[in-house]
Amino acid sequence: MTNYIMKIAFDDIYVHPLPEGHRFPMEKYELIPQQLLREGVIAPAQLFAPAPLEEAIILLTHDTAYWRKLQQQTLSEREQRRIGFKQSAALTQREITICRGTIDCALHALQHGVALNVAGGTHHAYADRGEGFCLLNDFAIAANYLLQQKLAKRILIIDLDVHQGNGTAALFAGNDRVFTFSMHGANNYPFHKETSDWDIPLKDGTDNSTYLQLLENALPALIDRARPDMVFYLSGVDILETDRFGKLKVTQAGCLQRDEMVFACLRKHDIPCTVAMGGGYSAGIRDIVNAHCNTFKAAAAIY
Repeated sequence: MTNYIMKIAFDDIYVHPLPEGHRFPMEKYELIPQQLLREGVIAPAQLFAPAPLEEAIILLTHDTAYWRKLQQQTLSEREQRRIGFKQSAALTQREITICRGTIDCALHALQHGVALNVAGGTHHAYADRGEGFCLLNDFAIAANYLLQQKLAKRILIIDLDVHQGNGTAALFAGNDRVFTFSMHGANNYPFHKETSDWDIPLKDGTDNSTYLQLLENALPALIDRARPDMVFYLSGVDILETDRFGKLKVTQAGCLQRDEMVFACLRKHDIPCTVAMGGGYSAGIRDIVNAHCNTFKAAAAIY
């Protein structure tokens, strides 16, 4: 089976085959582009592959010693357990491909308004370690690249995965050019939370009405506080009521409304948006794929 990462600017889509053997939860990376193609949301001619990510860009965010461990396959057993994957060269290659795709998405979003990576959202990775199936932090790498290249002055990260973006929060703590926002399950992984610039912890069982009202109230304040010229949006679908680990009660319709709300707000303020899919662990793969495809459809409709 071929796995994919993809970014889409609605006149350009980039897809790259991922290595075999890393399938938690990998099936969606093939099924999402297949469904988008079948439904006519994208066309085959719109598929492209990102180039490898340069080491110098990785080291804008991650410690050299940690990066060498990933290169040389010298992570300890404890480090591998914390990540959740057994180390391999293919896994490292997968991660740097995802990160390059997110950077390419950001560059296209600056021109076209929005771009989406069908993978990404590796928000548990710290500068010096990986956690929670995340080796490198793609949003942090892309944000630091834009800042270093003077392509953005102020960046807002909107993390709506059910799990707090602990690595992202730690990486940008005290950085007044990157504002981190996380709305996540209070009683969910990671059990030790970092401090984002703004955290909204959610009670178990939070439903559509409560979730969407909290987000609707937060978005205008976020724009006022962060004053961003680029937004990175992590659109995890592990908020779904069908998710095995999410503990929330958001429906497919509610998840779609969430995406529409974010895109409409950013479109209103003419702020480019780079999207990564993040988590999704529903028992039925159809629930995961449909929810992720809805994110692409919402972006296409609004932009």
